[in-house]
Order: sequence, then structure tokens, then C-alpha cells
Amino acid sequence: MTESIDDTATRPAVTGGRGADAPSRPSGPAAQPAPSAKPSGPAPAPRGRGPRRARLRLTRVDPWTVMKTSFLLSIAFAVVTVVSVAMVWQVLGAAGVWESINSTIQESIGGEDVAGFRIEDYVGTSRVLGFTMLVAAIDVVLITAAATLMAFLYNMSAALLGGVEVTLAEDN
Repeated sequence: MTESIDDTATRPAVTGGRGADAPSRPSGPAAQPAPSAKPSGPAPAPRGRGPRRARLRLTRVDPWTVMKTSFLLSIAFAVVTVVSVAMVWQVLGAAGVWESINSTIQESIGGEDVAGFRIEDYVGTSRVLGFTMLVAAIDVVLITAAATLMAFLYNMSAALLGGVEVTLAEDN
């Protein structure tokens, strides 16, 4: 059985080249832990080494997950498209663009044939929004199918080539 004597109160602290903020440790037999003693707490990270790095390889993408995610994102894209077209159409109407187009056509062509011409009959809000919704619905189907097909193609190419390798680094 060994006795440990705490003599840190009588001696000045020695840093041992670790810097001024490093804690002082007594030297000699008292500084070495007993063979059966386990260190308490996590082991300190070694100083002077760079950040830890992890290399990951993406070798497979689940097509079902890609399909669900792309479907939800394409629905969101469709809603944004319809809302933005409706807003642009309302702004054009509020700015008087349609009346300006009607008067320009009536002045340039003239005659009684064009007196009842209204551009809104051809490119009215209901027609434009209906066409936009049709295009948005087709886009939802196409985007979802294309993303799912790309997931299958990625899985096949990753099986041949090994996939995409990513290196992650830890910030200090």
C-alpha cells in the first residue's frame, strides 16, 4: 500500500510545457494512479492534432423515401406556382394593363368589329388559373416520377462505382 502526500501547497506549480492554463500535477510516485484505478470522466482529447474526420459513403438511396419526399416538395411547388400566378394576374389587373391593351387594340385596328373586344375574354383570370393548375398537376406527376427514377439510377450506378464519398470534419 502506497501513501500519497499532497505537497502542492508547499511547491510552486509546474506546467511542464503544456501552457499556463494547464492544471498542475505532482510528480513522483503520487502522480501515477494505482494499477487498478480507472480514470474518472472522459479521456481528454489529444492536443496538437487536427479535427476528427469521418469518411462516409452514400451507396444506396431508398426510392420509396425519395418518392414521398419529391411528391411533397412538388405539391408545395405547385401551390407556390398557382398562388404566384394569381398574385401576378391580380397585380396586372390592378395596374390597368388589361384596359390599356383593350384601348391600344381598339385604336390601332379601329372599326366596329373591335368595339366589343376585351382581352380578358381570352386571357381571363379563370382561364389562366385553370391552365396553371393543369400544368401544376402534370408537374407533380412528372417531378415525382423523375425523382424516383433518378433514385433507381443512382442505386444502380452506386453499385457499380461505389457511391458518393463524403468527409465530415469536427470544428474545434
